[in-house]
Amino acid sequence: MAPPLIQLKDITLTFGGTPLLNGVELSVSQGERVCLIGRNGSGKSTLLKIVAGLVDCDKGSRFVQPGSTVQYLPQEPDFSGFATTLAYVEAGMGPGDDHYQALYLLEQLGLTGEEDPHNLSGGEARRTALARVLAPEPDILLLDEPTNHLDLTTIEWLEGELASRRCALVIISHDRRFLSNLSRATAWLDRGQIKQIDRGFSAFEQWRDDILAEEERDQHKLDRKIVNEEHWLRHGVSGRRKRNVKRLGNLHALRDQRRDYRGVTGSANLAASEADKSGKLIVEAKGICRTYGDRKIVDDFTIRIQRGDRIGVVGPNGAGKTTMINMLTGTEAPDSGTIRFGANIEMATLDQHRESLSPKTTLAEALTGGRGDHVMVNGTPKHVVSYMKDFLFSQEQMRTPLEVLSGGERGRLMLARALAKPSNVLVLDEPTNDLDLETLDVLEDMLGDYEGTVILISHDRDFLDRVVTSVIVPEGDGKWTEYAGGYTDMLNQRGADLKREKATSAAESNKSSGKSESSKPAPKKKMNFKDKHLLDTLPKAIASFQADIAKQQRHLDDPNLYKKDRKKFDTVSAALSGAQKGLAEAEEKWLELETLREEIENA
Repeated sequence: MAPPLIQLKDITLTFGGTPLLNGVELSVSQGERVCLIGRNGSGKSTLLKIVAGLVDCDKGSRFVQPGSTVQYLPQEPDFSGFATTLAYVEAGMGPGDDHYQALYLLEQLGLTGEEDPHNLSGGEARRTALARVLAPEPDILLLDEPTNHLDLTTIEWLEGELASRRCALVIISHDRRFLSNLSRATAWLDRGQIKQIDRGFSAFEQWRDDILAEEERDQHKLDRKIVNEEHWLRHGVSGRRKRNVKRLGNLHALRDQRRDYRGVTGSANLAASEADKSGKLIVEAKGICRTYGDRKIVDDFTIRIQRGDRIGVVGPNGAGKTTMINMLTGTEAPDSGTIRFGANIEMATLDQHRESLSPKTTLAEALTGGRGDHVMVNGTPKHVVSYMKDFLFSQEQMRTPLEVLSGGERGRLMLARALAKPSNVLVLDEPTNDLDLETLDVLEDMLGDYEGTVILISHDRDFLDRVVTSVIVPEGDGKWTEYAGGYTDMLNQRGADLKREKATSAAESNKSSGKSESSKPAPKKKMNFKDKHLLDTLPKAIASFQADIAKQQRHLDDPNLYKKDRKKFDTVSAALSGAQKGLAEAEEKWLELETLREEIENA
């Protein structure tokens, strides 16, 4: 097995009370792809900061292989002191790093490098932070929720980018599909300790359930053993005193073992407060249009949503998903077309920005609106502590200000607020953000049992496949199409992902409107930053390959090399073959780019 690039031993960390981390062991070797799994509040982000060297532990050791480089992606990057996104990205690079990579990655992520970091949206901030950690090409990448606030096309681009890299990965994410596609090992942080297997996330849930079932059986055996020993203590026949004292000591040890056992945290108890049943029709939109300036956001869209439908709206950031939902729910009026709403509709909404609440507001005040100690659920008052426990908050957190809650805890709080309102239509904008896997499971079950209608925006492909009955997708130039089934079903029907289909749809649109492709001026070709850099550096690489080939050839010119040192002969032959292959590929790429450069200059 390869030596670890980074290793933690016996890590212990306590913030008062029960240790957050207790004897944690973790090692990551070259090229390993580890997903770090655990409940919200279990200490995953704190552990990743210890791996990155940003947080000191109370006890234990951290080892990093000398010369290895580590890059850490935080959930909330700090842009203070940077005038542009390019300056922020370049600040994370070393003197030997290729600064073309900064511009190339920003370009790939839809940014120019000139943006003011302090005016970025959540998605733009995440993309800028990703460019910063990817640009130096480190040996170890530590990613804390890399897909948060990213749209589907960017998530899929990021998957491909990470899959093509040779660096070691440690990823915290609640995106099942993302973890399944990238991870090759799983580290489960549970009740302060790490359990690890050399299998990816796709094997995690069954493995976890097997461990918990075995643990439950062991605790049942322990309980029975304690009962038997207590029965002996009260009713057993007296034997030799020395033996009895020892047996009594064993009983005390069993009781201590039972008392020290940290049981599994219960699951959230999500239930929506349901209003009276709505009419069969929820909303009918015919030929609705919406524009901003010269840009068409929605153009001639028609849909009929009926009671019980589960509608998912997907697409790149900025495509108009929120505008689409706002029109379908009556928050915004279309510029043209008609929208008709059914009878007896009661909507509950979870918006993307999780509503603006003062950071000083306590958890109890946020749930009750500052009015008393009860929450109205299904028309019945329920004590706020009891309602908090349904969403995995403890009684001690009742007076906790929102500013100290984790991202997952804030997500659960806003779900609790939205679900307390009586409704027969749930409108959810990014409901899965920051929720842990167990809470996601419960949310999926709740939506499955909900008798009303659900309209949601999500970039979680697995969640969409499990929940929705149809998907609305932007096709470009304001055109939207509804596809039956989940996200995977939509891709199968379209035959391509969103990014590729966007260009195809534009071509089809021109064709249907009588405009031929030949009648349009061809887009002007240009070289991106990566191509320009390759064109500049490939001659040096070609010269290096040629020198290596000459060196290996000199070794092979010795006619007795095979007899004298068979191992060296094989090594030299392999090196020569690799250098020749590299030279051929470099020359071919240089010729391709040089031809492209000449075409652009002569255009």
